[in-house]
Amino acid sequence: MYRPIVGTLAYVWDAFTDTVLLVHRNARDDDEHFGKYNGLGGKLEPNEDLVSSLRRELREEASIELTTFALRGSISWPGFGANGEDWLGFIFVVHSWSGQVPALNSEGTLSWVARARLLDACHDDPAIRAAAALPMWEGDRHFLPMVFDADPMPFWGVMPYVGGRPVDWRYCRA
Repeated sequence: MYRPIVGTLAYVWDAFTDTVLLVHRNARDDDEHFGKYNGLGGKLEPNEDLVSSLRRELREEASIELTTFALRGSISWPGFGANGEDWLGFIFVVHSWSGQVPALNSEGTLSWVARARLLDACHDDPAIRAAAALPMWEGDRHFLPMVFDADPMPFWGVMPYVGGRPVDWRYCRA
């Protein structure tokens, strides 16, 4: 039976500087995401809708309040969790916010990363990915370009994981 953990994942994009806020998960060496860069977000709590979860997570992780944002897509990640749990994530791009982003949070260092570097880390050419020197989940390179592309339609994907690695990637755009 498929009973995924539902979560939100946000990429805060400063279009003026063309940078994206990422967390470098370097605070706890027992963290399953340790050493990786990722967007901000987390699990949906009981009695919480997606937008409330997104607002809460960004307040907790980056001390910011959302102003404008857009849903860019969703991904089903069967087997993604540390113990093989299934995840269903809703991916957002945040265009504007208020508040001052701190230097770190309980998960690690918060960094403004050039969007070009982030997209280079998603490139098909392994040499370009290596030059970006931005460790992240292997599967992120498949969907991150769609988070920032000009297509207004969201994407709907599935990316099964086995042993901490993606084994497939399929998506459609509505």
